[in-house]
Amino acid sequence: MELADRTAFYLAGAWAPPSGADTIPVENPYTERVVAHVPAGTAADVDRAVAAARAAFDGWAALPPAERAGHLHRLHAALLSRAELIATTIATEQGSPLALATRVQTGLPLTVLKAYSELAERPAAEQVIGNSLVVREPAGVVGAITPWNYPLHQVLAKVGAALAAGCTVVLKPSELTPFAAYLLFDAVAEAGLPPGVVNLVTGTGPVAGEALAGHPDVDLVSFTGSTATGRRVTHLAADRIARVALELGGKSANLIFEDADLVRAVKVGVGNAFLNAGQTCTAWSRMLVHRDRYAEALRIAAKAAAGYAPGDPFAEGTRLGPLVSADQRARVRALVEKGIAEGARVVAGGPEAPLPGRGYFVAPTVLADVHPDATVAQEEIFGPVLSVIPFADQDEAVAIANNSRYGLAGAVWSDDQERALAVARRLRTGAVDVNGGTFNPLAPFGGYKQSGIGRELGRFGVEEFLQVKAIQR
Repeated sequence: MELADRTAFYLAGAWAPPSGADTIPVENPYTERVVAHVPAGTAADVDRAVAAARAAFDGWAALPPAERAGHLHRLHAALLSRAELIATTIATEQGSPLALATRVQTGLPLTVLKAYSELAERPAAEQVIGNSLVVREPAGVVGAITPWNYPLHQVLAKVGAALAAGCTVVLKPSELTPFAAYLLFDAVAEAGLPPGVVNLVTGTGPVAGEALAGHPDVDLVSFTGSTATGRRVTHLAADRIARVALELGGKSANLIFEDADLVRAVKVGVGNAFLNAGQTCTAWSRMLVHRDRYAEALRIAAKAAAGYAPGDPFAEGTRLGPLVSADQRARVRALVEKGIAEGARVVAGGPEAPLPGRGYFVAPTVLADVHPDATVAQEEIFGPVLSVIPFADQDEAVAIANNSRYGLAGAVWSDDQERALAVARRLRTGAVDVNGGTFNPLAPFGGYKQSGIGRELGRFGVEEFLQVKAIQR
């Protein structure tokens, strides 16, 4: 698919030229070629966007819930009409296989936005506590900074919730995958959202991102990305005591007990680890298997990994696309090599596996005999790399799973449902799937420890953008 240069930002309800002439090239990670450019926003552009959001805030916050919901329903309809274009755009700029780009990269955010549209109609009820009336009000102007791995879902998880809560928004999407955001704002213009309610500035993190995170007129910064960048965002916001919501990294563990349906548990686990070429913060990148089933699990994992041959994102049947950039590929390859140097054994993929002649690919890799403290068991790799670790009993499994500075997701497999639930409760992580429980876009999403602060999705996602006020009578 061909992409066309975008030359403007969306500010105060209209497309507006940037303050400078610099642009950012956007690559197709499969062809390794620049396919288009977007403006490189500056602090001055962020100022304009924040001013527009501030000017629009009182009016948007005062709208009756049904009117705000109506705007979001119209936005959903405008996006839905662009679903095919969104999927092909994400496959081009991010490398996600077209089937995944259609089902997950496009279908999931549409589901999320529809849910927020419905929640906007039913605001949180006021409460009476003694002589106090407790009300919830919009937090204010939101700065949303989003990543490249799910370039529409991560945007709507923030923007949809903020708008439903009555906040106004300035969005800074990833410079690696900005075109999905542009399609969103085409839909915003078609849906006729009031001027300034949601604004778009593209640019790099160190320039536009820092200007937005540190802006004195931004009341809440919502960021998804690396833990290192999350620290920087937090420091910038802390200088003015602004609220932050952070969805950061993960190193999730998939615990498979001796009584589990081993074939299903391992196959689902491999698929989860390799989803979106492993570029998923919730990826179960550590597979913990009871020693009695360990050798068998490795054979199943190796066979399952063979079904993820790297290929053209637009080719029918492709399950594994390229990584998003040359830098990301180099980082993942280096971590695989370090894992081997630290004693891991390659049972699938690895540095010597054949790859297509072009594209930022890393072979789908399964590493066995990984020590729980090894680099590949501790660092978020963000590529198609699965570390398999044996355990002797339930307590050791829980200890290994919790041996991480992250705590975003995880899984437990056991034929004993009560045992699985008991183990799930012991995991220090924001979400746990038991025996293949499916993702719920209405349930709260977020992490413990260095995986973040706050929650997204559903009612919890809307509440992230509300302030609580007590009125004494």
